[in-house]
Amino acid sequence: MIQVEVGHGENDVRFDEHSETNIEVKFNPKTLTVSRSVSWQSQQAAKRDTPELQYTSADPATLSIDLFFDTYDSDKPIDQKDSVFTETKKLLALGAVAGDKHRPPVCRLKWGTQAVFFQGVLTQIDQNYTMFTELGTPVRATLKCSFKQWRSNIDDRRKQNLMSADVAKVWTVRRGQTLASIAAQEYADARRWRDIAAANGIDDPLALAPGSTILLPPVRPGAARGIVRPEDIL
Repeated sequence: MIQVEVGHGENDVRFDEHSETNIEVKFNPKTLTVSRSVSWQSQQAAKRDTPELQYTSADPATLSIDLFFDTYDSDKPIDQKDSVFTETKKLLALGAVAGDKHRPPVCRLKWGTQAVFFQGVLTQIDQNYTMFTELGTPVRATLKCSFKQWRSNIDDRRKQNLMSADVAKVWTVRRGQTLASIAAQEYADARRWRDIAAANGIDDPLALAPGSTILLPPVRPGAARGIVRPEDIL
């Protein structure tokens, strides 16, 4: 089943298992692919054949799935078969702007008795109609769908578990660490090394002595929004 949000307004994201907007998929997919990419930046290091890798960011996960729809195998006479479009139009609507939300809806994918395993938005849909009646009515179709992971700001903060990063901390530097790598680990954003440097009067972000201590400034309100940490699960 694909659950479609039922809330009102752009920031009101709620779901109802009994909503008429939910999409029931009658055939299990043959395959389901979840992909995720993580960005690392190479840092040249003296006397090393390979550069050090510094984590910078993680992109939202993507899910690709082929969904099959069939209205031919019904008890109706051949000239009265329903168009398969009656089954697929709800799925196509996932790419349309939803009323007062001013954006396409967020949806959750749930298979069988399993819990929700993916929450995201539709980013691409390819329609392949494979069977027609003598009257030209399409009765079978495969829709290749791609979804991108989505989380609200509240979900993001809960998932990231920033360990009370809204208060200042003292950090003990370990060998090989840079301000950028510390910022990526503590704030999930390597670009915040500048905040650490400014708070500690550091001119060279690469010149950190192992065992030294630095102050980590608190997260500014809203600074964690939209950040996905590498250890996040779907």
